[in-house]
This record gives sequence, structure tokens and C-alpha cells, in this order.
Amino acid sequence: MPVPTRVQPEKNIWVAAGDGDLERVQELVQQGLSPNVPDPNTYTPMHAAASYGHLHVLDYLISQGGDANVTDEDGDTPLYVVENVETARYLVERGAVVNHRNHEDLTPAAHLAEDFPEVAAYLESVSPTPALGEAASTILAQPGYMPSQHAQEQASEVLTSSLMSTVQEIMERTQREGGDPDAELREVVSRAVMQGVVTGYGMGQDAQDDERRPGENGHTNGDSGNDTKRSRTDEGPSS
Repeated sequence: MPVPTRVQPEKNIWVAAGDGDLERVQELVQQGLSPNVPDPNTYTPMHAAASYGHLHVLDYLISQGGDANVTDEDGDTPLYVVENVETARYLVERGAVVNHRNHEDLTPAAHLAEDFPEVAAYLESVSPTPALGEAASTILAQPGYMPSQHAQEQASEVLTSSLMSTVQEIMERTQREGGDPDAELREVVSRAVMQGVVTGYGMGQDAQDDERRPGENGHTNGDSGNDTKRSRTDEGPSS
């Protein structure tokens, strides 16, 4: 008597994009699904592929109309979910807006600063209007957040990484084009130091004030609940 087998459901487009399953993604797009189609949580295949760093899937999605600046319900573009510099650079080179701001008024660099400081430093280094220290300040500026020694060290590391990336870019550019980089380097270093120190101190003071200020529920802001980022959807509309 044959043993009944359990048929595994086929991947939807978001899971396939997150798994790097290009063949399945191609199949679903050819069936009429858009590379920008949102799942029930407004997460798109572009976000899924970017989050897991699958550049070959992103290549295909973009060739089929995928938008490097498509947003989810939080106003986050695919840049907000990248976890490595290679993927961030790929998206930037294909038109991703570096200084976009989501519904919390955060840029991708500021959003990624705490968990992925190398990515944040890269994004700040290529921003059309550099805001050295913004990502570091964001770490210290969380409502009700009392900056620990560890957090301050993280912020310092982000600022240093951003500064070094900018210095490297200046050196490479002046080497290609000729000229003396000294004046520009002095200006960049001075701006980074002043902005990092002043903004970091100011945000630390704001965080202390927020900690002492009662929230809407009668507790101090430090007692607020967790707000975690959703994970990719394993179930969604059928293909």
C-alpha cells in the first residue's frame, strides 16, 4: 500500500526572493506578479531580496520594473533592510535615495546605525548632503533611552567609520583629479568632531529628560513596550 506523501506548498514570491530562488521568482513574475507587489505586511520582493543580499534576484526584479525606492507601510525602502555594504552599494548605484526619510523621519543610515554601523557609514559617505554623526546621534536619541557605555562606544564607532569613509573618498578623488586635499580634510575632521561631540551630548541630555518625563500611560518613557520589525511573510496571496 503506497504511503501518502505530503505535498509541500510552493513558495510565494516574497519567500522565493528572500531565499534567493531566482527560478521561482522568474516563474511568478512571468505569471503576472509585480516585483513591487506588497505582501499583507506591505513587504515587497525587492525588500526581501535586499534584506538577504541576493543581488542576482535584485538584478532580475529591477530588469522587470522593480523599484529601488518602493516603500512599505513604515515608509522604508529596500535600503532600510540591507545588512551589508555590497548590497547597499548595489542599490545606490541603481537609484536608491540615500537621504530618504521614513515615517519616523529616519534616513536609512540612521535606521541601520546600531545594528549595521558599516552600512550606515557607507550610506553617510555617499549622501549628497552628508550628515556626519546623524546615525551616531540617533542611537543616543531613542525616546526614554539612557545611553550606556556600550551604546556610546557604538555611536563613536559609527562616527569614526563615517569619517574614515569620507576621508578615503576625498583622498581618492584628489589623487585622480590632482590638487591639495589638506584644507578639505581639515574641514571634514573639524565638522565631524564638533558635530559628534555637541550632538551626542545634547541627545544624551534629551534622553535623560525623556526618561524622567511621564508617558501617556503614566509610566516613564523608559517603560514603553517593544516595537520589533516584522519578519518576512511565509504565507501570502497564492500565485
